[in-house]
Amino acid sequence: MTQPNEEISALPPGAGSARLDLPELYQCVHCGLCLDQCPTYRVLRLEPESPRGRIHLVKAVAEGRIEPNQRFAEHLDLCLMCRACETACPSGVHYGRIAEAARALLGPPRWPGRALALLCFRHLLPYPTRLRWMASVLRLYQRSGAQRLASRLVPRRIREMESLLPAVPARFFSPSSEIFPALGERRTRVAMLSGCVMSTLFGAVNEATLSVLRLNGCEVVIPRRQTCCAALNLHNGETMMAKRMARKNIDAFLAAGVESVIVNAAGCGAAMKEYAHLLRDDPEYAAKAERFSSLVKDASEFLWELGLALAPRRVELRVTYQDPCHLAHAQRIRSQPRALLRAIPGLEIVEMAASDRCCGSAGIYNLTHPDMSQELLREKMQAIAATGADVVVAPNPGCMLQLDYGARRYGPKIKVLHLMDLLGQSYGAAGPA
Repeated sequence: MTQPNEEISALPPGAGSARLDLPELYQCVHCGLCLDQCPTYRVLRLEPESPRGRIHLVKAVAEGRIEPNQRFAEHLDLCLMCRACETACPSGVHYGRIAEAARALLGPPRWPGRALALLCFRHLLPYPTRLRWMASVLRLYQRSGAQRLASRLVPRRIREMESLLPAVPARFFSPSSEIFPALGERRTRVAMLSGCVMSTLFGAVNEATLSVLRLNGCEVVIPRRQTCCAALNLHNGETMMAKRMARKNIDAFLAAGVESVIVNAAGCGAAMKEYAHLLRDDPEYAAKAERFSSLVKDASEFLWELGLALAPRRVELRVTYQDPCHLAHAQRIRSQPRALLRAIPGLEIVEMAASDRCCGSAGIYNLTHPDMSQELLREKMQAIAATGADVVVAPNPGCMLQLDYGARRYGPKIKVLHLMDLLGQSYGAAGPA
């Protein structure tokens, strides 16, 4: 077991955890209501690329009727894990649990993906210091001119992958203190997830989130012993490491003695709310995971429930809202972000068509399946263009990266912001922690 003051130990090659004896496999009645909600089925119109088709395949593996071979893996890997099928399903099937269990059985993708996956999932994401070091190296690469030189030498596919990245900021989210007092009357004590991508590529969003929480009466704890939420590990078959990361976060956040754990990234929040399921067979952590998961709140969910103590100032913008998949479908949070946007005077909010359709980011999907990802991104950018908005609000780092890339490649030339960016701007509060 991982103790509060231990490093997350290395795993042997091929280590994984899979249980395919899931009750969800037998809840699906194959009604087909999920089909047109599934991005891959809408594009390909193939049954094995639909939720019910994939469930049928996983059930066949669980019953020993087919082997979990490469062809099976390809059908599972093409899924974006957007979980739109869960919203549509009248039987309440937790498709995400089925897909995660199947991917745990398969393990990370084969070479060259496996080597990169093992480096990322086992040796980078669990260690915030290493992530910052790697981000610093990337920043130097971008600013030294080496990237321009390399662009003439590397294959086109590598150049396309690089183009998805924004400029790495000069400063990461690295708070000087662990506890930040409320600004004004203290209403509650909360903890905040720093995150991996959020603390490196989107440090300013974390700073805005911290400021908004403090201005609304929150004493904020940012535990130093926290680690990555493990969402990417879970989605890519690295379940054993994901459990170790979850245990470390549970120990770090429960020790903070807070009333809520605030997360400003949709994918992270969804993963942390499901630690109880992840650790359900762990005799030491099952109860603690239940308690921890009950504390986790998306930043918009939390602020809407708490109520804004400080009225936002006027911001003159025409905005549209993109529902992150893991906020709308996994956490079922849709109205709260929009209510916060409506609380900002001056904002004109224009709904886009099918705002809860996946933009094609899906963690690292835009790297592993670029063709499908770009098909979905083009569709999303057309929906955004039709709104005539100045800004698209997308409270999830993967969506923000994908939409920013889409604005550069396909247009419209629109600014992409997090909800906490806009709230911080309305308070005049975004700045260094």
